[in-house]
Amino acid sequence: MVQIQAQGKTISCDRGANLRKVLLENGIDLYNGQASVINCHGFGTCGTCCVEIEGEVSEPQWKEKTRLSLPPHSSDKQRRLACQVQVLGDIKVKKYDGFWGQGSQTAWTP
Repeated sequence: MVQIQAQGKTISCDRGANLRKVLLENGIDLYNGQASVINCHGFGTCGTCCVEIEGEVSEPQWKEKTRLSLPPHSSDKQRRLACQVQVLGDIKVKKYDGFWGQGSQTAWTP
């Protein structure tokens, strides 16, 4: 078991679990505004589950890299799409403001 710190909560999950699924199953509001209704439901195409992660997770694959290279995201920020991330070790997750989580103000922190 590994631990995720997000939105003031500590959650345990299996190593290799999908970050988006774990957060949603544990009542963590991953989306900003209407993105909670209008999102791709984990296919990695909308970019609304963008978060900053500290800790051991899977490497980004082509789909995630492609989406995060398109506006309003920027590839120079260290952000990931929660729906494309496998949790491999203990992590801390931070969400930013903006519809796609691309903002500079913290929406919530560990």
